[in-house]
Amino acid sequence: MCSCYEDDITKHKRLLIENSHGEKLVGILHETGSTELVIICHGFRSSKDRIPMVNLAFAFERDGISAFRFDFAGNGESEGSFQYGNYRREAEDLRSVVKHFQGEQRLIVALIGHSKGKTEYRVTKESLMDRLATDTRAACQTIPLSCRVLTIHGTLDEFVPVEDAYNFAEYIPNHKLCIVEGADHEYTKHQSELASTVLNFVKTGLLKDSRL
Repeated sequence: MCSCYEDDITKHKRLLIENSHGEKLVGILHETGSTELVIICHGFRSSKDRIPMVNLAFAFERDGISAFRFDFAGNGESEGSFQYGNYRREAEDLRSVVKHFQGEQRLIVALIGHSKGKTEYRVTKESLMDRLATDTRAACQTIPLSCRVLTIHGTLDEFVPVEDAYNFAEYIPNHKLCIVEGADHEYTKHQSELASTVLNFVKTGLLKDSRL
């Protein structure tokens, strides 16, 4: 189920996509007319309207690739209540978004995510146990070799230690690591570098696929 509002001038559409729990997820589609689409996911206690998500969406839009940034349930404008450690619920939300666009014959070429590591929160016992039960290393090792993964991490990230990025590089099979010297958690002074790195990675994948 989906409803939308379209701005004819900018071709930005505000979409409401229902998740598997009947909650409406709010997102902005940066429509270029391309079949290809990237989906941009915000981080912990964040929203689709934070600087990294907006700038990435516009970077893809300028390059002719459609992008969709949305709020997970309980965040931003979306319905539902916020939960800590809700990886499975967010995966369900993302699945609902992907299925919606696949139903419109769009080709999802990349899933882009930002941050799950901020440390100021209120938790319930249920949400904390869900987080503790998540084996990140095991999850990384289930990623198939055919899936290309890019990790970008700033050396001055104030929430997530850069060592975590090196761990991902060790655990994920088909992985590229990019360390941005001097960048903070939201790449405040490194937005251009962030956008160009992500865009080039996705376009390289599209080029390889076109040669198959």
